[in-house]
Amino acid sequence: MAFDPVCNMEVDPTSSQWTSEYKGTTYHFCEQGCKRAFEKAPDMWLSPSRQMQSHGGCSCCGGH
Repeated sequence: MAFDPVCNMEVDPTSSQWTSEYKGTTYHFCEQGCKRAFEKAPDMWLSPSRQMQSHGGCSCCGGH
């Protein structure tokens, strides 16, 4: 499994509809809104300080 870097939702990379390539890595997303947010500012979503934060409450996926 992979994790959406925007909302931290678990995503199956074999069936994910939304992907983005960045610096040689493929990222998978739960929905198109998360993909768009990532593509606007990928370094922000991948920053070490961001990775340490809780991602719960994402409205894109029902606030999981």
